[in-house]
Amino acid sequence: MKTVKVAAAIIQKGNQVFATQRGYGDFKDGWEFPGGKIEPGETPEEALAREIKEELDTEITIRKLIYVVEYDYSQFHLTMYCYLCEVLSGRLVLKEHEAARWLTKDTLESVDWLPADIDLIGKLKELL
Repeated sequence: MKTVKVAAAIIQKGNQVFATQRGYGDFKDGWEFPGGKIEPGETPEEALAREIKEELDTEITIRKLIYVVEYDYSQFHLTMYCYLCEVLSGRLVLKEHEAARWLTKDTLESVDWLPADIDLIGKLKELL
């Protein structure tokens, strides 16, 4: 089974985190944290900064790695590096996503998360 490595941004503002709804692909309409594939030669942090600039027209400050998700989908194994981030500049413009929401500890479970993100939600509840 092939492994896909991605980096995800948990963009925090106060006691809220930014979640996005996929607008394309096999997992269309599922909720996730923004980010994307790590390209050959990139560090997870470099990939994350690039993806957030491309997808949301926003520059972020990456504060720290908070969790690594290992999840088996039917077609591939996902390794997802999850970083706590904050907005440095930009307005989080949705270029590839259908919708976005700022969620609190109490509203984290109000969206339909993609399967790989569910473990991370439990971890975030401890952090928020």
